[in-house]
Amino acid sequence: MLIAATESEERITTAHRAKLAYVYVRQSTAGQVRQHQESTQLQYRLVERAALLGWPRDRIEVIDDDLGKSGASSDARYGFQRLIAEIGLGKAGLVLSLDASRLARNNRDWHQLLELCSLFGALIADGERLYDPGVYHDRLLLGLSGIMSEAELHQIKVRLHQGERQKASRGELRMPLPAGLAYQPGGGIILNPDAEVQARLRLVFAKFRELQGARAVMRALLQAGLPLPVRPLRGPAPHVIEWRAPSSSRVIQILKNPAYAGAYVYGRRRQDPSQRKPGAGHTPSVAVPIEDWSICLRDAFTGYIGWEEFMANQKRLSDNLCRYQEGQRGVARKGSALLQGLVVCGRCGRRMGLRYSGPDANYPVYQCTADRDHSALPRCQEVRALPVDAEVERLMLEALEPDRIAMAIAALTQVEEEVRQFERQWSMKKERARYEAERARRQYDTVDPDNRLVARSLERQWEEKLREVEATEQAYQRWRSQQSLDLSEADREALLAMGEDMPKIWHAATTTAADRKQMLRFLIRDVMLDQKQERGQVLIKIAWATGASSEHRLRRNVQAYDQYAGLADLQRRVRDLNAEYKMDAEIAAVLNREGYLSAHGAPFSGEVVHLLRQRWTIPTVKINGTQPNPARWPDGSYSVQGMAVALGVTTQTVFKFLRNGHLKGRQLKKSMPWQIDVAENRIAGLKSQVNRKSRSKIGAS
Repeated sequence: MLIAATESEERITTAHRAKLAYVYVRQSTAGQVRQHQESTQLQYRLVERAALLGWPRDRIEVIDDDLGKSGASSDARYGFQRLIAEIGLGKAGLVLSLDASRLARNNRDWHQLLELCSLFGALIADGERLYDPGVYHDRLLLGLSGIMSEAELHQIKVRLHQGERQKASRGELRMPLPAGLAYQPGGGIILNPDAEVQARLRLVFAKFRELQGARAVMRALLQAGLPLPVRPLRGPAPHVIEWRAPSSSRVIQILKNPAYAGAYVYGRRRQDPSQRKPGAGHTPSVAVPIEDWSICLRDAFTGYIGWEEFMANQKRLSDNLCRYQEGQRGVARKGSALLQGLVVCGRCGRRMGLRYSGPDANYPVYQCTADRDHSALPRCQEVRALPVDAEVERLMLEALEPDRIAMAIAALTQVEEEVRQFERQWSMKKERARYEAERARRQYDTVDPDNRLVARSLERQWEEKLREVEATEQAYQRWRSQQSLDLSEADREALLAMGEDMPKIWHAATTTAADRKQMLRFLIRDVMLDQKQERGQVLIKIAWATGASSEHRLRRNVQAYDQYAGLADLQRRVRDLNAEYKMDAEIAAVLNREGYLSAHGAPFSGEVVHLLRQRWTIPTVKINGTQPNPARWPDGSYSVQGMAVALGVTTQTVFKFLRNGHLKGRQLKKSMPWQIDVAENRIAGLKSQVNRKSRSKIGAS
């Protein structure tokens, strides 16, 4: 001991004592600060050790800002950061701590401290001896001490985690419960005894089954004026249930909590250091996929839904979060595309996305971009949405015809059941408000009337509860006035009549695009599209919700006739009509009557028929290209040859009459035959005019 004291005296110089001595005090948790007070006091007594080493008491500073904070990191330890700063400024001559674990349980922080002390000539002391970080052997001992300190923390964490996990594997680890569940005195988990809490949570799950979206559930609860139960985990247990306005995040928390499915789960979240922001005091946690949960004991206690429904809800929530990704069809939205989220590419089998094109970006197009996104390849295909939507809509309405009456009765039952659900919720809400008011009244009645200090406070609370009862009643009346709660016989008959006419409901002005999509999703699971399998057609395969499937074909508009569906039949028909000496306009009229459409989906015109004849080298109403045109066309008009015979002139004279305006005719195209419209009495006049000119020429000669 005498040798150690002598060595200490030799190491401490006047330069060290000219600087400050810092005593660092730390306990890892608030519980240790409360329960291990002897350890805390022992650290504070290091001030006496600094005084024995020669520092005046007014030159000794105690840093205890980190009481209740772990030494695993220096991020939130502002006392340690202050100590490092003081050493770096050259103000520290001595740093005292009970042991290395008090200063740091992280080698990075520990060696940073040693390096700074070595550079700026500060000594380090613990409860037993003094160290000089600038001396090799002392630095070696300090390094080993830091390593043991970090290893000790690791061993403590491992033992604690193993014990916690072992207890959790038996379902005995007590963890915070959501608002809908509670612990029994014996330790078991039961549904919350509060009937209103149970009813509200059951309503959330029921509305999600119906509406298929968390935001839709939130809007329904907001419109009905029904809050959600929440158990804030603040302060010591028991944590009191609070009623708060519904939000999407609260609805999602309810739907994602496996405890509501009766499952005991350990390891739902894990800490992710990569998500920690600079200067943050804690490491954020991230959700762990369901398949990676450490412990999942199904049916461990009574829940609100089954495990199968819980997994289906997770799939639905995952689909809703992403609009159009592979394997996800998304929630029904307000856009004009009826099959949004349901379309599957018939080429690669991936879910097709949606984009809007056109001058105003309002024409929907289904597109498959998986190959482009994954492999920088061209898109699989693009399909115009509106014709496909119209065809699927027609098929759906046809499929529903036999069940219209049953659907109307089911719709009536659903409306009445929904009204009854909200009525029960409001009944329990009003009952709770009346109970709170009655409880406040009883508290007021038990107080001594002469004790006005207490009586006034209780009277004010009673009045507040009475106002809450009145506000609840008024809110209920407002909600009731907005609902069709009482259905008369006339209302039932009207609803049945509406249900029997499904197309009327579908096309009603009050039915939104989102409503139509939601109705469609009850009947159709997926729709596969392939417009490249057959020329000019879209192959449609519908997977119905019943498990059946059907295949259909839809003619699509194309840019060129080489992609036209039924091209050979169209060409044959044009040739046959041309062989009957029909003009192009007449051929177009016949094609339109027979149901043919052009490549762009419009009716045929004479100009289009003329272009097709040129493409297919079909001659202009001549047999083998040599026989002249008929004297009169099927519509009664004359050809040039026929007009020449009728007037007794040459064809050149007929062309001259057309140029001078004596005859009126028309050509669909410049190279096409003339169609001359002339009345019978007009022919006689033209003949006489021709004869007069002929005689005058003869007399002149």
